[in-house]
Amino acid sequence: MENTITSIKEQWAAFKTQHPKVRIRDAAKSMGLTEAQLINTGIDDNVVRLKDQFKEILKEVVSLGYVMALTRNDYCVHERKGVYQKVGFNGHVGLIVTPDIDLRLFMNNWQFGFSVNENERLSLQFFDQHGDAVHKIYLVEQSNVEAYHTLVNKFKAEQQASDLEIEGLRNEVLETDNHELDLKAFREDWINLKDTHEFHGMLRKHKLSRTRALQLAPDGYAEQINVDTVKQLLQKASVQQTEIMVFTGSPGCIQIHTGQVNKLVETGPWFNVLDPEFNMHLKLDGIASAWLVKKPTIDGLVHSIEVFDAKGNTIVQFFGKRKPGLPESEAWRSILLN
Repeated sequence: MENTITSIKEQWAAFKTQHPKVRIRDAAKSMGLTEAQLINTGIDDNVVRLKDQFKEILKEVVSLGYVMALTRNDYCVHERKGVYQKVGFNGHVGLIVTPDIDLRLFMNNWQFGFSVNENERLSLQFFDQHGDAVHKIYLVEQSNVEAYHTLVNKFKAEQQASDLEIEGLRNEVLETDNHELDLKAFREDWINLKDTHEFHGMLRKHKLSRTRALQLAPDGYAEQINVDTVKQLLQKASVQQTEIMVFTGSPGCIQIHTGQVNKLVETGPWFNVLDPEFNMHLKLDGIASAWLVKKPTIDGLVHSIEVFDAKGNTIVQFFGKRKPGLPESEAWRSILLN
């Protein structure tokens, strides 16, 4: 069947009848479609297509007041409440840095935007060129609903119902062959890092995926750990009320929580943080590997826990609370190393 908006709408209606409790992301995968395509079938009903003026939209989200930011990948959902203040862009890269909403935005991966009304739950939802969700903003009880409708009307696309041009598979990272890799130079570059943000550039320079780099790390700089250890570290942070940083990313956004993690609940395959301002849902059976990683900086060593899926994609990263110019917290180090 041709995947026009009409045929997709019919498929989606039939699927929901058979699977009434299915989540839209899971449904899209089962149907061989994308979440954006399923959302798009709600146009003229409970969905409004937005103009692709995503930077301008984000700058005006502050008018909504207190909201919930959601960024996820296949195995981790990161939800943080706060106000979208101090939104700034440098080319395609955007930053929101506040104690509550802390985002790194990669706008070249923002392709489609919608406002969605799911049983009176209002949201702004954004997707990449592959139809995958990059970021969502949900209104909560304290949000300004009138400002939401004003924003949606201002940025409503002229053409509403239309088929989405969805790109195919993502490009895989091309890795350096073993015989071409200068292992000595790579390890020296790692040991000589001055800032954690240099790590990505180092991977690009040596054409290495993150997981392969960890396998080839200098002695003592990366140690593989098991899933239970990840849970135990979070439990220690909770008991000791240690402030940590939790990074979860999609192709278009990295979302960061800085603060305590208090209420930890394990339900089935999900390990959850269920705090008033911050929720995390980590799908344990999606974890293929986890690592304790050390990176040198001018402020001393920085330790992180980095969690990956079977394809080598980063699921979630944990750091101690830290600002540039300050050494890593001893409380975080104590949790990791004792």
